Amino acid sequence: MEKANQPTLGNGKICYVQIPATDIAASAAFYHRVFGWEIRTRGDGSTAFDDGVGQVSGAWVAGRKPSKEIGMIVYIMVDNAPATLESIVAHGGQIIQPIGMDAPEITALFSDPVGNIWGLYQERG
Repeated sequence: MEKANQPTLGNGKICYVQIPATDIAASAAFYHRVFGWEIRTRGDGSTAFDDGVGQVSGAWVAGRKPSKEIGMIVYIMVDNAPATLESIVAHGGQIIQPIGMDAPEITALFSDPVGNIWGLYQERG
């Protein structure tokens, strides 16, 4: 059966993300629980993911330092930023920058349990 939500192809599209992890199974569980990412095993045996809308995929990689410094930030779109921040903390992450610092945009920064820094973005509605 063909996957109903195939990724959009296009020149310049961000399509794949490698996330540093010390415990790949624990990291995969964090992103699945907090963001609903689908976790799968690739043909080479590595643990991979597809984001919540099936447009970006990636994998966790061992042996790399987590991105613990604020530099380039990749934002994850969510429906409810406050609830997502609560889930992040409940599952071992930390809030780095609370909602409101980029007002009127609804954004926040967080780190996953190994310290990788990401952004959250919620559409204003």
